[in-house]
Amino acid sequence: MEGIEKITAKIAQDAQAEIEKLIAEAEEKVQSIQATAQAQAQEEAGDIVEKGRAAASERLERLSSAAQMERRKLELASKQEVLGEAFDLALNKLCTLPEKEYIELLTKLALEASTSGKEQLIFSQKDRARVGKQVVMAANEALLKERAPSLPPEVTKSRVGTLMDKLVHNTTAIVTGAGLTLSEQTRDIKGGFVMVDGDVEINCAFETLVRLQREQIEKKVADVLFQ
Repeated sequence: MEGIEKITAKIAQDAQAEIEKLIAEAEEKVQSIQATAQAQAQEEAGDIVEKGRAAASERLERLSSAAQMERRKLELASKQEVLGEAFDLALNKLCTLPEKEYIELLTKLALEASTSGKEQLIFSQKDRARVGKQVVMAANEALLKERAPSLPPEVTKSRVGTLMDKLVHNTTAIVTGAGLTLSEQTRDIKGGFVMVDGDVEINCAFETLVRLQREQIEKKVADVLFQ
């Protein structure tokens, strides 16, 4: 019996050693698998972080570019608004000149725009009643002086000379047909006038003149305002 017990004990001992060996090998494999998994996880996590950083950097760059573009648009819009206000102020100053200066300016415009001396002037309703006749008379007088011969000063000093001078100018007006007229029509304009000769119109409305000037000098004005 003693031999059997020894054999049995030996078998049990060997089995226990084998079990412990298998357990150790299993633990070693588990640790190896865990280490590999951990390294892979760290590598993947690093990749994810790096990709996230790259994506965030790209998004930041896009947002920065969009912000700069929006800023330029706002700056341009602001500059255009300021320029508009500057030209609006110029238009308002023209329309609110003292009456004498206003008549002189309109007379000068009429003389520059007239080609036949027979045109009609169309004003706004307000200006027609306020200065229309005075402008037409002043412009006609200037046109007559341009076309009529002037008598010597020593002649026009006397009363007879004055009458002769008027007669010369009136005769010239009849012969040349000089004579701007005040139209019965009115236009919805802020200032200035529209000159009409048959089917031809010359727009001397202040808002039109200011707009045309703006197209020509806006850059110079912007350089002064935003230097």
